[in-house]
Amino acid sequence: MTTARDIMHTGAQCIGAHQTLAEAAKMMRDKKVGALPICGDDQKLHGIITDRDIVIQCLAEGKDPAKMTAMDLAGHLHCVRAEDSVDTVLTKMEQHQIRRIPVIDGERLVGMISEADLAMGHREGQRLTDEQIIKFMDSVYMKK
Repeated sequence: MTTARDIMHTGAQCIGAHQTLAEAAKMMRDKKVGALPICGDDQKLHGIITDRDIVIQCLAEGKDPAKMTAMDLAGHLHCVRAEDSVDTVLTKMEQHQIRRIPVIDGERLVGMISEADLAMGHREGQRLTDEQIIKFMDSVYMKK
């Protein structure tokens, strides 16, 4: 059985809950990512912030990204366990129409899964079937 651990990217760097959105945007630019997990002072995962969140919920609303913090935009957190099956990962991402999901082991962040990870896989034999990819894309991109 292919698990979340098999397809995730390791080394996901957190943005601190009290760091600003300006800092988050710079970190995303430097890391070439579109989302960052948010970790609190307790080093536990508290949310996720995307580049789209910064644009829509801060800039478009005329708010100052140098004053808003990552936690100001942290909504409901969806994540998967490292030992969860890829089917569980797909189901959760489809149900919540999300394109990236953090992977935890216990309470510790161990990786992230993006739509690219689903399509590419990380090891030989870990790639999803064409049918699974099409179902995911239809679910996430075609729902209204």
